[in-house]
Amino acid sequence: MTGSVETFSIRAFRSADRAELEALWARVFPDDPPMNAPAKLLARKLTVQPELLLVGVVDERLVASVIAGFEGVRGWINHLAVLPEWRRRGFATELVRAAETGLRALGCPKVNLQVRATNRGVIAFYESLGYAVEDRISMGRKLEG
Repeated sequence: MTGSVETFSIRAFRSADRAELEALWARVFPDDPPMNAPAKLLARKLTVQPELLLVGVVDERLVASVIAGFEGVRGWINHLAVLPEWRRRGFATELVRAAETGLRALGCPKVNLQVRATNRGVIAFYESLGYAVEDRISMGRKLEG
């Protein structure tokens, strides 16, 4: 980071971003389960709506990302990440809005996301963007391993 004014831009992931994106996710999500290892997660996302894997860049350096997807019923936002030294500048908000725009363009009527119940700061962030905690039970079943 320099003393100059940085320009943040959002674009779709490019193959040249791979190393920086994997490093970002490893740093921001160090406790992710093995099924979400950065290389595995990236490989899976690139097979489905790769245009909704968005990265945030400052001076050609990848500093943020978000995964979005739409399966025909509702959209999902996953793995919103901003490097700690680049937080509190509005980059996460811009990424969420860009993901919503991409989902809306596909005809998506509603977006869901999941946040660990203990992550109060992230819950408050999404609430500030108009998301609400819904009375649902999140269920899952591992299909690999």
